[in-house]
Amino acid sequence: MENRIKNARPHMTRNEGLIFERSSPGKSGAELPPLDVPAVPLEEALGDEFLRAEVEGFPEVSEVDVIRHFTRLSTWNYSIDAGLYPLGSCTMKYNPRLNEAVARLEGPATDHPYTPESLAQGCLKILGETARCLVEITGMDAVSLQPAAGAQGELTGLLMIRAYLEDQGRNRKYIIVPDSAHGTNPASVTIAGYETRNLKSNARGCVDLEQLDHAMTEEAAGLMLTNPNTLGVFETEIEKVCQVVHARGGLVYMDGANMNALVGVARPGEFGVDVMHLNLHKTFSTPHGGGGPGSGPAAVKRILEPYLPAPIVEPAADGGWRLNHDRPRSIGRVRAWYGNFGMAVRALAYILAYGPSGLRQATEDAVLNANYVRRRLSDLYELPYEAPSMHECVFSDRRQATRGVHTGDIAKRLIDYGFHPYTVSFPLIVAGAMMIEPTETAGKAELDAFIDALRSIAQEVEEDPEFVLKAPHTTRVSRLDEAAAARKPVLRWKP
Repeated sequence: MENRIKNARPHMTRNEGLIFERSSPGKSGAELPPLDVPAVPLEEALGDEFLRAEVEGFPEVSEVDVIRHFTRLSTWNYSIDAGLYPLGSCTMKYNPRLNEAVARLEGPATDHPYTPESLAQGCLKILGETARCLVEITGMDAVSLQPAAGAQGELTGLLMIRAYLEDQGRNRKYIIVPDSAHGTNPASVTIAGYETRNLKSNARGCVDLEQLDHAMTEEAAGLMLTNPNTLGVFETEIEKVCQVVHARGGLVYMDGANMNALVGVARPGEFGVDVMHLNLHKTFSTPHGGGGPGSGPAAVKRILEPYLPAPIVEPAADGGWRLNHDRPRSIGRVRAWYGNFGMAVRALAYILAYGPSGLRQATEDAVLNANYVRRRLSDLYELPYEAPSMHECVFSDRRQATRGVHTGDIAKRLIDYGFHPYTVSFPLIVAGAMMIEPTETAGKAELDAFIDALRSIAQEVEEDPEFVLKAPHTTRVSRLDEAAAARKPVLRWKP
């Protein structure tokens, strides 16, 4: 009996092969009737230019093989419906089913982009109302919903800054980017045609006013900062920061990736910010990552309104809505049609369902959850900055590193406890960073289980660091060679 158990072959649900490996010659998922017309070779029917030899070897499987294979794979996925995604700086919150139901209504789900304005008034009103809500939430003066992601929103904002300054006769060379800014900022600066000048944070983890004053020369187009920054720290001197930039003729761009800490509480337009983007797939609960697409609306103060991407949705003279293409100073389109319309539908459903008090409550709960995590883990994990945390907290692996265990090892061990890992090694200004953002959609019971897992791992590091270094232990695939996977990925199956 013991030998039978020891030598038992694991069930396929634990060791699922590729669909190609399940192939068997002659298997088929359908039974077609015999031909009642002469057969025609594919070369003759399609032409050689449409035939690909590499299609040979396509898997031959039955219908039940296909269904069970992909159903089993689906059960391996970790999803936002299954549990907490504590990814700092990414705000991976639950997507309410109400949003999805509204987005699937006839009209929002079925209207074609070429539908005449007279027949698309409902969709145009949704866009107009979404823009109006975002203007109110941010304290800005106008918004474009065109950008398809946060990074594209960044680029859109920087292109508007460039167009405005050039119209003013100010041809400037670089953008100042603090080291606590969001990771995509330097790339957006480069694509917009500027150089990046890095600004080191002060001991509190915020913009150093003295260094900013020195860096903000007549060659600087402005400052691009994230607030709260990637340490989860609010820039308490943001008004002074904006004053320094404006005094030298520059503009202030605020990356809105972390607006989940501000909605209903503070409005960037009142800080002195000139342009910012919002991530509908972060702050306003539309699908994120692989479940996208994203949406990164760009909001501006009045001086930049003429440069917004065209067209703009605006009220028409007859009381309806129209698309205004007559915008001579616009930077032009940044996305086909009017952006990812379905994301605007979902975001508006979220905003209206919560209302002003609900949006503020979500913000307060997100900040409360992050500080609860910080308070319960700070005795075991290093806290590199003492400044108050907003919606996320950043620890360091400094104490665990003395035992040879680093942030990536802790994250992999966390998988064994059934949790998605936090963000590792970011922001770069914290060595061995452990960046945790629970969002408001994590309840206390789930947070306690997550915290208990990290406390247990800290104890394991002290007692048996080698055990942690070999994690994860419970997954179908063990620890991967990440360097080889990044440098030499195998993206297609070969027999």
